[in-house]
Amino acid sequence: MRAAVCHEHGKPLTIEEVSIGDPSGRQVKVKIGACAICHSDIHYAEGAWGGHTPAIYGHEASGVVVKVGPDVDRLAVGDKVIVTLIRSCGSCHFCDQGEPVLCDRSSAQDDTHLLKLEDGTEIAQGMKTAAFAEWVLVDDSQVVKIPDDMSLDAACLLACGVITGVGAVINTAEVRPGSNVVVIGVGGVGLNAVQGAKIAGAKTIIAVDIENEKLETARQFGATHGVNAGVEKLPGEIRNLTDGYGADYVFVTVGSQQAIDSSYRLMRRGGQVVIVGMPSATEKSSFLPVALTASNQKIQGSFMGQTRLRVDIPRLLSLYRQGILKLDELISNRYTLDEINLAIADTCRGQSLRNILIIDDSL
Repeated sequence: MRAAVCHEHGKPLTIEEVSIGDPSGRQVKVKIGACAICHSDIHYAEGAWGGHTPAIYGHEASGVVVKVGPDVDRLAVGDKVIVTLIRSCGSCHFCDQGEPVLCDRSSAQDDTHLLKLEDGTEIAQGMKTAAFAEWVLVDDSQVVKIPDDMSLDAACLLACGVITGVGAVINTAEVRPGSNVVVIGVGGVGLNAVQGAKIAGAKTIIAVDIENEKLETARQFGATHGVNAGVEKLPGEIRNLTDGYGADYVFVTVGSQQAIDSSYRLMRRGGQVVIVGMPSATEKSSFLPVALTASNQKIQGSFMGQTRLRVDIPRLLSLYRQGILKLDELISNRYTLDEINLAIADTCRGQSLRNILIIDDSL
């Protein structure tokens, strides 16, 4: 198969022939139709969070099942599916608690190199998926069936950006109707946090960014106000928009230490900050514990929106079909697999919402 291979962190990806086996056990082989470019893939490819090379990245994908292992009973050849990085065993402590994103049991795939170059060089399966390729071989827990009439380019967005942003609001914070919500950073994930706040019934949804164009886009996704953090004094402006109290919930959707540090001053007494974006592994943030305690405030992390794929994806699909959840509007540009470095460069410029690789438009 053809795949985009990262040979060295920070270098352009190259399109090469890669061998991939057939599924065994609980594995599923999927022919990829579309895969979105996520900043997490870019960070890994740049070496921000480590990881071995050579590697194939890409984890926000959709396609069609072409083969299943003997232990797979809920998927069949020909099923349209989304493919995610959320791999879970279904029986560990965290899975039993309904937290599959925290599953701590490695599957056979974690210790087996499924991908190889023609010369036999083993390739790491980036983010447990490796979807910048024509096919993937993943655990069946990473795959969710979708309706046959669902377009694969819109569907792939459900694999990461949408569930991360909407899930942070609905699952992690459990935002209440009538709340005041701030979303710092309204790129792909941030816009989905805005959508989540609207779905949850928030009264005031304040988008914060340094790009006025992004703030205007956020209004189209449900924001009631936009604040330019590079121009306006953020804490005072947020208080002005929330009757002098501050936000009930503040979502930081960018991996910026500065954004995280600024978020603590935006929540009200009894409020909550939810950190969604992931800075590099070496960055640290500081807060005053005494102020946190005295004000009964919370700081909460949210990984992949605490998503339960088989529960949350059908709900999101229902919202999409009702016209409540926007997916198609998130797509900025479409590229071929050969154009992946152009797609990455455009994503790094920060002007696009989600760039999509159309890997097979016949599916």
